[in-house]
Amino acid sequence: MRERASRDLVTNRKARHDYHILETYEAGIALAGTEVKSLREGKANLKDSFARVEKGELYLYNMHISPYEKGNIYNKDPLRPRKLLMHRKEIDRLYGLVKEKGVTLIPLRVYLNERGLVKVELAVAKGKTLYDKREDIKRRDAQREMEKAFKEYYR
Repeated sequence: MRERASRDLVTNRKARHDYHILETYEAGIALAGTEVKSLREGKANLKDSFARVEKGELYLYNMHISPYEKGNIYNKDPLRPRKLLMHRKEIDRLYGLVKEKGVTLIPLRVYLNERGLVKVELAVAKGKTLYDKREDIKRRDAQREMEKAFKEYYR
């Protein structure tokens, strides 16, 4: 049987810019059939989405999945809360981490795993301040300059 690599369907490109990523987790997501088809077409957005633990269950909010064009009556609300599927111990651990001040759960990407199931990569994250963002930009620029100088030196 041939192995397939995981395929990114949607990524949250702004997340690593706005947050310090502390830990990452993988979670399944409960979707309707038309939502999966729309995701496979890449018609989703993770921009302002976040996850929250409520009554011992994990939910993803503000993830926009556009209605499937050929879905007619089977289409769901694009912004509805979606249940994330994880083991009880993992959910309890995340709940303990999120109770800390300034820590939140954000989705980094939605992807298809090797078996064709839709998964979400969740991150435990802490918000960056403006000076943190500036420091990251300086560090990236310095790294780029070093690589450029290194290439010119070894030509």
